Order: sequence, then structure tokens, then C-alpha cells
Amino acid sequence: MHRLNFTGFLSAFVAFLMFSCAATSRDEGASAKSPNGNISVAFSLQDGVPQYSITRGKQTVVKPSKLGFTFKDRAPLGTELKVIDVKRATFDETWTQPWGEVKDIRNHYNSIVVLLEEKKGDKRKFSIEFRVFDDGVGFRYEIPKQDKFADFTMTDELTEFNLAQDLKAWWIPAYGSEMDSEWLFKSNKVSELKEKMHTPLTMEGDSLYISIHEAALVDYASMTLEPKANLQLKCDLVPWSDGMKVIGQAPIKTPWRTIQIASTPGDLVTSYLILNLNEPNKLGDVSWIQPGKYNGIWWGMHIKTATWEAGPTHGATTKNVKRFIDFASKNNLSAVLIEGWNEGWEGDWTVDGNFNFTKAYPDYDIEELSRYAKEKNVGLIAHHETGGNVANYEKQMVDAFKLLQKYDIHRLKTGYVTKLINGKEKHQGQFMVNHYNKVMALAAEYKVMIDMHEPIKDTGLRRTYPNMMTREGARGTEYEAWSTGNPPEHTTILPFTRCLGGPLDYTPGIFDIMIENVPDFRVHTTLAKQLALYVVIYSPMHMAADLPEHYEGKPAFKFIQDVPTDWADTKVLNAKIGDYTTIARKDRNSEDWYIGSVTDESARTLHVKLDFLTPGKKYKAEIYADGAGADMESNPLPIEITSKDVDATMTLEIKLAPGGGQAIRFVSLP
Repeated sequence: MHRLNFTGFLSAFVAFLMFSCAATSRDEGASAKSPNGNISVAFSLQDGVPQYSITRGKQTVVKPSKLGFTFKDRAPLGTELKVIDVKRATFDETWTQPWGEVKDIRNHYNSIVVLLEEKKGDKRKFSIEFRVFDDGVGFRYEIPKQDKFADFTMTDELTEFNLAQDLKAWWIPAYGSEMDSEWLFKSNKVSELKEKMHTPLTMEGDSLYISIHEAALVDYASMTLEPKANLQLKCDLVPWSDGMKVIGQAPIKTPWRTIQIASTPGDLVTSYLILNLNEPNKLGDVSWIQPGKYNGIWWGMHIKTATWEAGPTHGATTKNVKRFIDFASKNNLSAVLIEGWNEGWEGDWTVDGNFNFTKAYPDYDIEELSRYAKEKNVGLIAHHETGGNVANYEKQMVDAFKLLQKYDIHRLKTGYVTKLINGKEKHQGQFMVNHYNKVMALAAEYKVMIDMHEPIKDTGLRRTYPNMMTREGARGTEYEAWSTGNPPEHTTILPFTRCLGGPLDYTPGIFDIMIENVPDFRVHTTLAKQLALYVVIYSPMHMAADLPEHYEGKPAFKFIQDVPTDWADTKVLNAKIGDYTTIARKDRNSEDWYIGSVTDESARTLHVKLDFLTPGKKYKAEIYADGAGADMESNPLPIEITSKDVDATMTLEIKLAPGGGQAIRFVSLP
């Protein structure tokens, strides 16, 4: 007879207890911690209703919050559930971006996948996956294919974010009179919020910064946030014109709901959680994708020195475009944007949008210009403005991309200037999510890089489709030419709000600050701040937005010539949202570093440690600072350009004029 000794008995008993505890925890809930143990997610069923909560250390960040869905002509999915399995995993890799604000990104998380089933009725199944990173949490739903749950029309996603503190929120409305997301940010306590809001929604408290957003938005509606009582923010999906939210079929994976958690605003900027929640590159070879700077005739249309439509001041003429190509070739700019090249700009194109995407105006010789640009080693950026008539665009889209291929054009700016697509659908609804992603995928087939205006929000799909370079989706420089403009704090807010989603085509670089041609309007910065924005606001395609004649003979233009758009590293050296920020970035192709520092309407003196530089190495700091007497309102143009030798042991004093900025290039010395 086999004899079980005491040690063996004890081991067996402990194993039994562990099995029993595991079974009990599986029935009642599950939890996971970040790799460093600081952030925790707890899942549980409360009377059959799924919910989650998040803590950071001993601090509750998100209180128990409900999960689930409602559907048209079907029972809700999110009540009378049971846990039938919990799967746990750990993942750790470092991957390299083909381009980006940092070269190498660590993707390290612990995860749980909770499989749920209804206790009665159709006994439908679905799962919720939580990934817990050191810088936050992502979770998504997956509905598998099953006999009694194939096609569905979703009327609501029940996801909640029940905040534990009444934080200060930086927000823009999700719906209103302006063009989708082109609003100035407001700040209010969460308890004061009344309107549905776009994400990313950034909130701040005492050593706590949170941003709620989403990742990998595919075949689904965008998430906005609806404020409710008791500090609750509820997921509110952007609807179709008939009020429905998502039309789909199983199997389906929703976008990730993301909660980035940090101790400083800078840590939000250097969190790559959203990128990590997207799938790796699907395109294979991406050597044809090239970041860079560009110029173009765009600003001339806004300040009324040129027109999109044909006529005596038509901007996109062969002669005029050659002038821009020559300037780009001489000044280290990689491409020229050409708007107004194609027929259809006459009349109110924001209503009709009947553009022809394969037929150029007679005074625009696409063949000659393609030849000339290639000779000058400059790319062309084509332009597809739809005026919101997506039906018209989709009929021509394949032929339009074939035309780009024919003329060796690998960059494209798209536009959707209208409040309702096809007269009825919203920019952020499922219809347009699918359209934007269709354009992105088709562009990849034809090796075309995309700069998307009036876009779907950025949710990190650039990791999967690296040809999705940059986009608008914010109130940019163009507003300075024909409105009250952007107040100086605007660009101290964007890096910690809109830019957490991804690159922003803000179009900086205006030297004609007072806009001589439209004297009723002006740019609300100093000249030095326009330079600093090339570092503060990240985009792999940055525009030297002003006209060539405003750059000629200006020493400050050298910074725009020099500054790269592809980085090996990014560091936020100091920041207070809405007041000031200083960001340092390292060039991916050299040992040089760059700093951009900007302030709001208040003059400031900041002290910046240079310990990000390589220890023991000398650098020449080329400094572009606000000059004596500079002031955004009364004297925006003075700029002082100096240089000094520095190293990692030093601290720089950065003086910023009201509404001002400073840009610095650190050139690595032999």
C-alpha cells in the first residue's frame, strides 16, 4: 500500500486549497496588477452585473463601474451573468517604430480575460480582456460567433468610468456648432460638466493625471463621454443618423477603452499605452514611408492671396507650384502640398462637394510638375477634399489613387469640410470610422502616406498602418487667419489632451505674425514660439506653413530647416497644463537634441536641467529666444539668436515673453 507522508499530505492539502480558492475567485471575480505592482484592476459580478475598478497603490482611481451592452430587438447583454473561465497572461516585448516620437517602445503588461455567460435565456457568451500596464489600463469586449447571436444592432454600450475624485477636466464638446473636434479647450471640475465630450479627456488632481480615450477603433462608433451624477462618466457612442450606435455581427472585438494614469502631465505624453494596444505593422516593408517637413500654397488661400478655384489668383498653377518646389528643394523641405489642383472648387463646395479627383484644372500640368519635383528631389502632396460628399469620393477613390501611382505621388492630404457627411452622418460615427480606415488601407496598397483633415480621432492605428502619418482633429493655425484665433494657452494644452491620441498637423511656422494681407486678424504668438511648436507638437509631417517670401532672408528660418520630424526619444522637462511646457526630443538620425518651450499669456522664467544630454559630451546650444521687449500682443517679432557650449551637468535659464516661446538645437560636438 502506498503511504502518503506528512509533507506529501500537506502539499496535497495546499494544492486543494489553492484549487478551491481559484475556483471561488473565478466565480466571484478576478484581478490583475501592473508589472511594477502599482496599478490594479479588479473585476467582479454584482448580482450578475459585470463591473471593474482601478486602484493606484492604495488610492482608488475608478470606483466599481458597470459594463455591458443594449441592443435593438434583443435583450441587454450585461445582466444575470456568471463567470465560466478566467485566463491570465504576462506579455513583455520591445518593438521599434518605423518612425515616431520615440524609437523603441516597451510593451509590458499583465492581463486577465474573463469569459462570461448568461445564466438563462439564450445563454449568450462574451469576454472582457483587461491589460494592466505600469502607466494605465486598457480593456475591451469580445463577442464570439454563436448560434443565437449573429447579427445585431447596438443601441448603447454601458461602460462607465466612475471616478473616485472630483478632478479638473480639460475638455471639448462632442457635438455643437463648430467643425467636429475644432474647439478651444475648457477646464472644469468633473462635477461641473454638463455636455458630452470628446476623448482624449484629460483630468488632473493632486499628483494624479488621468486620460480616458480608446485604442484600435475599427468597424465601431467612436466613444464620447457623457457626464452623470456622482462623478460618473459614461461611454456614449456617436450614433448613425437613425440613432443606432453600431451595426455588426459576431465575432466582434470592440475598441480598447483606455485609462492612462500618471503622476505628472509629462508622464501622460510619454505613455505609449495606446500604441501598445494596437496590432503590429501589417504592411511589411515600410521603407517608402518617409517623415519630413513640407510647404505649400495652403496658407495663401487662408490669407486671401490665392484661391482654390481657377481664376486670376488661382494658387495651383504650374508656374506657382514650381516656385514652391524650388523653395522646398533649397531649404531642406521634403514635399510641397498642392490644394486646388483639381476641378470642383467653384461654388459652395462645403455643401455640394462634387469634386473630380482625376481631372486637373487646365493651368495645372500634373505630368510636368511630377517630373520637375522629382528632378528637384521633392515630393508632391496631393489633395483630396471631399466637402463631405463621401459618396462622390468613394465612386472615384480607386481611380484617384491610380492617378497618384501613375505620377509617382506618395503623399496625400484628405479633407472632409462639412458638419454632416453625405448630409446626415457624423464624422465620428461608425459609417465614417469605416470610410477613414478604408482610405488608409487603400492608400497603403498604393504606397501613399496620409495626412487626414477633419478626421476620425486618432486611436493608434498608425502602429498597424504606418502610412497613417498625421491628422488634424483640433483647432489649428488656420483659425488665426479668419477668426478670433487661438489664445496663447491653446498650445500649452494640446500636448496633454488631443496629442495623447497621436500626431497633430497643427501647421506652425508663421513668420508674418500680424498677417499683412488680412490686418483684422493675426497669429497669437511670438515668432520664437512659432519655432518652438515644431518640437512641442509632435507630427512626422510638419508644415513650414507661411509663404516663401516671408521666410526669405530671415535667420530664424534656419531652425525650421534644421529641426527633424522623426525622433529617437522624447522627454517632458516641465509642464503645467494650460500654462507652460518644455519638451526635449532627440533626433533619430544624429546625436542632436532639440527643445521647445512655450507659455500662455504670462511671461515666465524656467530652469531646465540638461541631464538628458549624453554625460561627458559637449554640445553647442543654438538658442532662438524671444528678443528684448517681445510680447505677443504689442511686439511679437523680436527674436534673439545666440549660441553657447553646454553639457549634461548644466541648467539653462529659459525666459519666455508673454505668449512666447524658445527653441533650442543642441548640436553634438566632436
